[in-house]
Amino acid sequence: MSNILYDLPGPKARVRNRLLGVVSLIGIVALLTYIVLRFYDTGQFDPIKWQQFEYASIQQQILDGYLTTMRTAGVAAVLALAFGALLAAGRLSDHLYFRAPTSSVVELFRAIPLLVLIFFAYYGPIQLGYKVGPFWPLVIGLTLYNGAVLAEIFRAGVLAVPRGQSEAAYALGMRKTQVMVSILLPQAVRAMLPAIVSQVVVLLKDTALGFIIQLPELLYVGKQIGGRLPFGLPYVPAYLVVATMYIGTCGLLSWFAFWLQRRLTGGKRVKTAAKPIPLSVDTGAGGGAVL
Repeated sequence: MSNILYDLPGPKARVRNRLLGVVSLIGIVALLTYIVLRFYDTGQFDPIKWQQFEYASIQQQILDGYLTTMRTAGVAAVLALAFGALLAAGRLSDHLYFRAPTSSVVELFRAIPLLVLIFFAYYGPIQLGYKVGPFWPLVIGLTLYNGAVLAEIFRAGVLAVPRGQSEAAYALGMRKTQVMVSILLPQAVRAMLPAIVSQVVVLLKDTALGFIIQLPELLYVGKQIGGRLPFGLPYVPAYLVVATMYIGTCGLLSWFAFWLQRRLTGGKRVKTAAKPIPLSVDTGAGGGAVL
């Protein structure tokens, strides 16, 4: 038996794959053990370095930073989805005067590193004499960059639906808007959902770049907490707490996407003519993924 791209492994190959999996697991456990031991040897688990996390004021400070991160990510995600949908509609247009400028915008913002976009949005108005806070420059940078990437995800999702679906709809006398809304999008959304969630997770992690422009988000708060000399400069404990919160939030977001996908399909496997859209694989200079 064979697949389209590779032959299914036989008995010897399955044994070899299991052995490689066990060896890899042992290697990962050994590496984590070594890291934990190094932290222990350098005093990262000393009570003095974790003592400040018992104070209500420190817990409130971390919570405020986390809420700032979530608020930034939420606003940027909504705007990026809307911006990406608008660009994707332009790229899918039959008219060149819509398709050409939107394609140029997508390629432009995908090519510019996210950090550069944030700097332009923050320092540009300052150079013109306008005082701006760090929140909206970060949101604008995240929106432009991730919106361009999401536009390609949306376009790829629609194009992944076999042409026969739209041809059959046109044969029934449906207009292009009806075909897009009633035929293509319901199938494309299910194929796009994993890639969309992957990009939203990337957007959430990219909010950490806000510490460069002094936005009091989670990473910025962690840096402040870690730089306190009376507690032995607990940078590692602070960053471990921050990393745990990021991992937990991204894990919950991925779980929600899985639940939503099962909800949309009634708990069954996705039945759609559209092929799944691959997740973003390349990482841009700003930390965002490029399709």
